[in-house]
Amino acid sequence: MSDNNADKVIIKTPEQLAGMRIAGKCAADVLMMLSEHVRVGVTTDTLDKLAYDYIVNEQKAIPACLNYKGFPRSICTSINHQVCHGIPGSKKLSDGDIVNIDVTVIKNGYFGDTSMMFEIGKPTIRGSRICRIAHECLWIGIDQVKPGATLGDIGYAIEQHAKNNHCSVVQEYCGHGVGLEFHEEPHVMHYGKKGEGLVLAPGMTFTIEPMINLGKKEIKILPDGWTVVTKDRALSAQWEHTLAITETGVEILTLRPNEARP
Repeated sequence: MSDNNADKVIIKTPEQLAGMRIAGKCAADVLMMLSEHVRVGVTTDTLDKLAYDYIVNEQKAIPACLNYKGFPRSICTSINHQVCHGIPGSKKLSDGDIVNIDVTVIKNGYFGDTSMMFEIGKPTIRGSRICRIAHECLWIGIDQVKPGATLGDIGYAIEQHAKNNHCSVVQEYCGHGVGLEFHEEPHVMHYGKKGEGLVLAPGMTFTIEPMINLGKKEIKILPDGWTVVTKDRALSAQWEHTLAITETGVEILTLRPNEARP
């Protein structure tokens, strides 16, 4: 995104940021709840039903993914070589699988968007490696976020770390502004050049959510119209947080309790 689109970025008021903190905590809490159920033999459909019940009945909130542009479920579950937007179904998780669970919650009109990787049963070397590198990419991106930095700084740092680990960055999908709508300006690319793109300012809110492949960057969409997979069937991993730029740095609105940096 160029600086020409800067006027389309919604600078959040303190009141709006307060609402986003609540929505962000809701989204983080869904992942914490699901973590107790993600294991060998569980179906992704079961996880989806648990998420729906928790969001609607416990949090008195709305699962943003459900019926969004026709998406049929409340969460996205992307397994192994699935990059993103996997649709929960009857498939049971198997020993050694990796799965991304992506949750967006609407609470009092505000959106919180986050995702994390889970390793099922006994982890594999390749599965653990791509989950770790993708997690590092997320935090390296977050470390760039402060007033005066640019979106290009974020993308450059993420891409360099992936390349240094002989992995690739999916380029067709990116982070995005979020808060009052599910997807707002700006587009937050996970590749780029230092010093280019939108200059960050306090009150901006957006996600960073790098999709990192163990193989090549090329992807394709399955016939269901949603599920994105790697063309070479190599493993892919993604982590995501919703962020707010403060006067001095960054606030992570979807930080989970006791969450550890890589």
